[in-house]
Amino acid sequence: MSIAEESLKKHYEWRGKLETVPRAKVTDTASLSLAYTPGVAEACLQIQKKPELSFELTRRWNTVAVITDGTAVLGLGDIGPEAGMPVMEGKAVLFKTFGDVDAIPLCIKSKDTDEIIRTAELLSGSFGGINLEDISAPRCFEIEKRLKEKLNIPVFHDDQHGTAIVVGAALKNALKLINKNIGDVRAVINGAGSAGIAIAEFLLGLGIGDLCVCDRKGVLQKDTAGNEAKAAVAAKTNKANVKGTLADAMKGADVFIGVSAPNVVSEAMVESMAKNPIVFTMSNPVPEILPEKALHAGAAVVGTGSSQYKNQINNVLAFPGIFRGALDARANDITLDMMRAACDAIADSVPKNKLCAEYVIPYAFDENVHKSVAAAVYKAAKK
Repeated sequence: MSIAEESLKKHYEWRGKLETVPRAKVTDTASLSLAYTPGVAEACLQIQKKPELSFELTRRWNTVAVITDGTAVLGLGDIGPEAGMPVMEGKAVLFKTFGDVDAIPLCIKSKDTDEIIRTAELLSGSFGGINLEDISAPRCFEIEKRLKEKLNIPVFHDDQHGTAIVVGAALKNALKLINKNIGDVRAVINGAGSAGIAIAEFLLGLGIGDLCVCDRKGVLQKDTAGNEAKAAVAAKTNKANVKGTLADAMKGADVFIGVSAPNVVSEAMVESMAKNPIVFTMSNPVPEILPEKALHAGAAVVGTGSSQYKNQINNVLAFPGIFRGALDARANDITLDMMRAACDAIADSVPKNKLCAEYVIPYAFDENVHKSVAAAVYKAAKK
């Protein structure tokens, strides 16, 4: 069977990848009275007096909502909230496996920005954090921004910031191999959706020398109209004033980062880059250029979004530890400093004596990575 066929068979067997398991055992009248009525009333009254005790007396302290509207699901596009549920369940499994965080999928049947924000706001009292997932751009930017303003719990859009953090970590280690400082390089990002714009913003924050962002029409220019997010990133990038197509942008660039579409980069385009370029092609399941072709064209370091190749740039390295650290610190936001701390922790999880072109980013199943990220985020949050 193909992986798709085998996965579908397992989904029929699982009938859902999550279940509720009680922590309180109810085996007799006495235990029933403690877990439920009449004893539970005292916990309710304590929370009524002091609502923040909900983090002490309920599972809220360890529970995250994974919220989607099903409009940008895992490379499948707008497939609807019900069809997005298997992905959200999978995300919840990763939260628990790698961060011991309980996550609840909430698939909202609306594409209305205000309705989604209001729904999340109304439900926020049940959760210690909110992970936004697979919501199409540009609405995802406004939804995250407004929820962060309204709520006193962490709100994190993993498609944006999780991707940016892991790309940043991989880039830090790759630059060590080619002996270049981040402030001296120029990067090209292909894809101006949520991930591409977030990567650009994050790399600017890390002090990258210059970068330009491309969409289907080519290099974003400072007079970009019709898309507030694209216009904002265009206004602070492309110092070299490059114009034209993706091929034009890649000439002489040190770094290529793809979060776009399959097979949009040729060997000739990689050959046109600076000596020993870094090429991260994260389109899934087919990358912008196959790793073997990029290497043949002269790439010094290649990473992809696929587990089939070396250097998988995988969000799972970030979000479980980020939420673990944020929840443990009782943070009310996930700040840029916390994200930078996570980025450094991921990069530093590759031992110096093992760093090489085929190992610039840790493996997803390295337990030490997730612990390091959680500890670093906790420390940054407390600071």
